[in-house]
Amino acid sequence: MKKLALLVAATFLLGACSSTGSTASPLIPAKSLQLTAGTSVSLSTLAAAAVIGAAIYIVYDPLAPNWEIEESRLNEDTYRFSLKMKRYHTGGAGESIQILKRRASQLQYEQGFGSYQIVEYSEGIDSQTIGARRMAEGVIRLTQRQPADSFLQN
Repeated sequence: MKKLALLVAATFLLGACSSTGSTASPLIPAKSLQLTAGTSVSLSTLAAAAVIGAAIYIVYDPLAPNWEIEESRLNEDTYRFSLKMKRYHTGGAGESIQILKRRASQLQYEQGFGSYQIVEYSEGIDSQTIGARRMAEGVIRLTQRQPADSFLQN
């Protein structure tokens, strides 16, 4: 919602750049940059390109991870994961099982279990008003708790 508000505000600012019938000085002066002997670019064109580029960056957000993961603990050794892929992406559609396994391995290591078992796993597409989104859900169970006996480690 924040991104949409910022995009709307930028659109209004860009529209204010070319007001007609006003005696006040324009927001962007009617000057141009001379790039080569025969090529120049107006400042208003540069401002429009910057606003459009910023809007694309805000909507697409290339630095955001492709998948967001929600984790819930069902009991002492069982976890449910819900993964959602970002709407606009350039790849990563097959990464959901890798992300689930990576997080399961982290939990296994952090809690001292020997292994994990994938109890359930499903993938699909959730159709929404703005656009379809890849989804994945899985349940894992941590198994074989490692004993903390120092005699076994020698």
